[in-house]
Amino acid sequence: MPMSRKRRSYEAGHKPKYLVVVDDTEECDRAIYYASRRAVRNGSGVIMLRVIETHDRNQQWLGVADIMRAEAHEEANTALDKYAARANGLAGITPERVIREGDLAQEILTLIDEDDDIAILVLAAGTGKDGPGPLVSNFSKNAGDYPIPVTIVPGHLGDEELDALS
Repeated sequence: MPMSRKRRSYEAGHKPKYLVVVDDTEECDRAIYYASRRAVRNGSGVIMLRVIETHDRNQQWLGVADIMRAEAHEEANTALDKYAARANGLAGITPERVIREGDLAQEILTLIDEDDDIAILVLAAGTGKDGPGPLVSNFSKNAGDYPIPVTIVPGHLGDEELDALS
């Protein structure tokens, strides 16, 4: 899983970026908040990734699959619009937006590999009785193999607490 390519985030002509995975969880806002505030504080950028998982598509029903794909892209753009507006309102930044189709974990790794400026992956942990959420749980198992640091923002932290940390 580790990538051999060197990060270039702090070289001339490059700018470090915080990568945030945009999903439909409540805690996603905490990751956007933290990453946006950190980015403006240290002159970095934010890149938001929305992954449309394709594992349940059936090739037999191609027309239906095309409609489902279009709807998924529309939903992805709506979510990215919402969080881009949030980041802009918080920190006056315009995040980059990326929509990918496939397996979430693989698409995160692929984007990190493609963009040498991504320096930190920011996730937020859920606060429910089911634990921190599948994304954070998955990353905690593989964190030692990741090519960049992973920051996990506790989902229960409020704006003032995150301001103090970012």
